[in-house]
Amino acid sequence: MPDLSEEDIEAVVAVLQTTQLSLGPKLREFEQKFARYVGTKEAVAVSNGTCALHLAMCALDIHDGDEVITTPFSFIASANCILFERAKPVFVDILPSTFCIDPTKIEAAITPHTKAILAVDVFGYLADWQALRGIADKHHLLLIEDSCEALGSERAGRRAGSFADCAVFGFYPNKQMTTGEGGMFVTDRPELSRIVRSLRNQGRDEEDKFLVHHRLGFNYRISDLNCALGISQLKKLPAMIERRAQVARWYAAGLAGLSKDLLVPADQPEVDISWFVYVVRLADRFSSRDRDHLRRHLGDRNIGCNVYFPCIHLQPFYRERFGFTEGDFPVTEHVAERTIALPFSSRMSEKDVAKVCETLKDGLLQLPS
Repeated sequence: MPDLSEEDIEAVVAVLQTTQLSLGPKLREFEQKFARYVGTKEAVAVSNGTCALHLAMCALDIHDGDEVITTPFSFIASANCILFERAKPVFVDILPSTFCIDPTKIEAAITPHTKAILAVDVFGYLADWQALRGIADKHHLLLIEDSCEALGSERAGRRAGSFADCAVFGFYPNKQMTTGEGGMFVTDRPELSRIVRSLRNQGRDEEDKFLVHHRLGFNYRISDLNCALGISQLKKLPAMIERRAQVARWYAAGLAGLSKDLLVPADQPEVDISWFVYVVRLADRFSSRDRDHLRRHLGDRNIGCNVYFPCIHLQPFYRERFGFTEGDFPVTEHVAERTIALPFSSRMSEKDVAKVCETLKDGLLQLPS
């Protein structure tokens, strides 16, 4: 559920009353304010987070024959964007504590074809960027940060999106803030932002004459309507992040005492987490069948929940193309078989959370002990 206000609506209507609905002043204003918030020199707004990541691949010249090390526990777009440029995703298993890629397993996956590491800040947890940077520098690899789920998370005063050579964000309505649809590419490297600006607008450079195209590009533009909403949402982002943190605290209190049956999201040392979703995990003795039974129990009582995430490597397309099978990434598979994303929004009340918790507890009583 997006957290929208009258101020947000007024900001969009104000743009509708102008003559410039795209590539207008709100675009650059949104980019500049977002870059300041994240702590990067550059920001380029695009039509969604997947487009932002695809353009990152293009700007970094990742292409046929290259390999990109990444995680099998993420929304599928993080791996698909590698395939868009005919490179190969090389999966590395995750840490069960944060669901992020396990740095200790990366070096074994590096080959002469490895060009980059693409790590994902999962559910608001931050990947171990210090370790990842050390590995990337040691092996002369590019480092890409998918922060689509972690806008506002901080470690030692640095925010998600500021740790790698470039990073991406998404603004789908379930994110910490929304533009309806939208995404952002951020970096400290102006040469990358220049390429991304060109690629999002059919390969035209900003100083070009009309209909002059210097490279093969895409229509990945975002409208000033979306940007106006983003500017308005960005003003409220700290408050919305705090409300989401409060919802997470209500869940933690409501589910306390269930540690034999359920693992609730834990705090991450030295990180201020900006919660994207609230994902619980059944204890190890339970199976995916038990998880699905619990999910149906919640759904039958009008409580929306879902599996989050299914393993990317076990998706039909990836099985068929690469021959992946069960057992390839055991930690990811063990986690994915037992996780449930509970309803989560900055607009939830304590009463809403209590209802979910009580229904979940009832469902747990029906599972084998």
